[in-house]
Amino acid sequence: MKSRLLKLARGKHAYPALAFIAFIESSIFPIPPDVMIIPMVLAERKKAWLIAGIATIASVAGGLLGYIIGAFAWDSIGQPLLELYGKQDSFETFRVWFEKYGFMAVFGAGLTPFPYKVITIASGFSHINLAVFMIASIIARGGRFFLVAALLRVLGDRAQELIERHFAVLVTAIFAAVIVGFLALKFVH
Repeated sequence: MKSRLLKLARGKHAYPALAFIAFIESSIFPIPPDVMIIPMVLAERKKAWLIAGIATIASVAGGLLGYIIGAFAWDSIGQPLLELYGKQDSFETFRVWFEKYGFMAVFGAGLTPFPYKVITIASGFSHINLAVFMIASIIARGGRFFLVAALLRVLGDRAQELIERHFAVLVTAIFAAVIVGFLALKFVH
């Protein structure tokens, strides 16, 4: 499957394929759009922001579908999907995180390699405020995809290895910096 996506990323239908993959990954598909973003940006570095923008918009739109699945089709679609991918534990982990941390749980999980489809379905199932969910998703998914695009645009092929080896550490450090920033603002006021 991954080799097909790489071939799609280099083809004449790369942009619609990226939008489709980013959309379905947010609710039902197991492979993240990064598999297409990386070769697309490396092939056309000047279009990095367009590629990241397409991935962000499609991913957030697909996230809304995941939210709807969790809210209205949990028994028939949501739970079977999570069982199919073996993500029941991730589902429970996210629900606990959201109860404790709210917006930051959606934001943090959406930015990191935590499976986004788990976040979207769990958010709908838990009836998380839709506006909070959407804002956190836009910031997190945009942050993730634009970060990947920026690294690839600036560093080229060297960034691919960095992303593939150290992406989880990189986004976790960025997430930690954001939390520190929020805390600093909270204590300053």
